[in-house]
Amino acid sequence: MSQSDKMPIVAMQQLGNRGKTQMLNVEPIENGTVIDHIRAGKGKKVVEMLGIDKNSAGRVALVMNVPSKRLNKKDIVKIEGTFLNEEQTNLVALMAPQSTINIIKNGKVVEKREVEIPNLLKKVGICPNPNCICNTEHAERIFSKEEQGFRCHYCERNFKADELVR
Repeated sequence: MSQSDKMPIVAMQQLGNRGKTQMLNVEPIENGTVIDHIRAGKGKKVVEMLGIDKNSAGRVALVMNVPSKRLNKKDIVKIEGTFLNEEQTNLVALMAPQSTINIIKNGKVVEKREVEIPNLLKKVGICPNPNCICNTEHAERIFSKEEQGFRCHYCERNFKADELVR
């Protein structure tokens, strides 16, 4: 169990160019999801891909550049009142393959798992080929995991994971 699962997140924030710092405290969530170990700088993209915006029901915390033993620096996303489904988890895996997902219920971590990209992705990602049938005919998006990335089921082109998440 990592510190971000159970306790409030405390981070230092640089204030302007005067070099002063301020402690930030992000309160723990009672029920929801914590996405931890996101490579620094990718947290905002994860939030955007999940469709989280100002109209989201619960509180959302995006903490960036938190010190990490595993990654040196990491981002953390806390989403109150939301539990990620399989499609959302696969999106996170494409953007942040080293991340972990923690499910919080009644203030306690009830499930913790590292994300894993499945061998077959359905309904996740967008084929970068503008002429692909999944873009022109709105067919179901299907990608096969291969050594060099992902192959589109329709146009059979290979793409890197970050190309599928525009």
